Amino acid sequence: MVEQIFNIGHNWLEKQEYIFQLVDAIIFLFFFIFVLYLFVFAFNSTRKAPYTFPKASKKYRYAILFPAYMEDEVIIDSVRSFLNQDYPRDLYEIIVISNMMSDQTNLQLQNLNVKVIKMNEQKSFKVRALREAVKYMESQSLYYDNIVILDADNVVKPDYLDKINDAFYCGCSAIQTHRIAKNRDTNTAVLDAVSEEINNSIFRKGHTRLGFSSGLSGSGMAFEYDIFKDIIQNINDIGEDKYMERRLLLQNIYIEYLENVYTFDEKVRKNKEFYNQRQRWLSTQFSNLFSGLTELPSAIFKGYWDYCDKIFQWMMPPRILLLGFITLLAVFLTIVNFTLALKWWGLLVLLGITLSIAIPDYLVDRKLKKAILCLPFLFILMFLNLFRLKGGKNKHMHTKHSNSNENSH
Repeated sequence: MVEQIFNIGHNWLEKQEYIFQLVDAIIFLFFFIFVLYLFVFAFNSTRKAPYTFPKASKKYRYAILFPAYMEDEVIIDSVRSFLNQDYPRDLYEIIVISNMMSDQTNLQLQNLNVKVIKMNEQKSFKVRALREAVKYMESQSLYYDNIVILDADNVVKPDYLDKINDAFYCGCSAIQTHRIAKNRDTNTAVLDAVSEEINNSIFRKGHTRLGFSSGLSGSGMAFEYDIFKDIIQNINDIGEDKYMERRLLLQNIYIEYLENVYTFDEKVRKNKEFYNQRQRWLSTQFSNLFSGLTELPSAIFKGYWDYCDKIFQWMMPPRILLLGFITLLAVFLTIVNFTLALKWWGLLVLLGITLSIAIPDYLVDRKLKKAILCLPFLFILMFLNLFRLKGGKNKHMHTKHSNSNENSH
């Protein structure tokens, strides 16, 4: 009897051990696929560009859109920065969609020979401003070949429009420029700058090196006017860049990445701003994922692999959660079962190598080493955001911008 009880107990423990190992293997497989995906594109981001765009023999006409909600502090400098373009001034028009900004700011903009579209919405979303711009251009019978979208804090170099024009002349229809941090004045801003460049390496540069479309970033984007006008009409209030990606890729329109055309962008400085910004991003990512899954079978049937790749991207957890969970699982299994932990430590090393490849050398400095200490806290904030997804995509969260004298590049 005792022996039977012992055998039953022994078999039960073996069964529990088997289930534990099976669950561990399944979870590891998912994490391994995600990390391997990141590694492949990060590794290919180191490859030299297979082509360059020759100088265009034709100059197109552009509308430069600056949606600006309560951005009195930065919009004037951003517009002045753009007015330094080498491009012929009569071939581009700057249009500021001014919402809740002072009459003084609007007058200053008009004195700079800028068109100002006034809005007065307490809760204004970027996509509403863009739709208002299209409505204005259509009502005024203004003709443009292409559209450039910038945030109110963005500044650019004098050759910005010239290089974009070269790409359009060579047949591009949708373009993402290289967004780069213009400030690294807090630990959060440093990590946000690093995150942006990792995105550039993996989801833009690495993707285009392998023939896939670049991801969009929300600003520093350029489109053929007719394509932009058609897409912007049906976008939800939040997450316009992700929706635009979906519509472009479903039409099999390739998104080019111009890695040598810089859009300097202000990074969030405070943990609270990071927390709210990432909540909005996560919410829109999962919203677009669930909406996009319905069109996945059709995309597979048509061979639209860019679209399939995008849906897979949106299935992946953010990198900071990936890094945090793999670390926690590796530590936990080291205590429980060291043999099972070895593969997790190996995966953590692979993820570390991937991120090292994706981070440009200029960002690896004393500031980054100091900022890394904040990663555990930011991991907690991102983890908490997983419980705040509902309604996040419809919340109005304005990130306040300010002028910064620091330029990181």
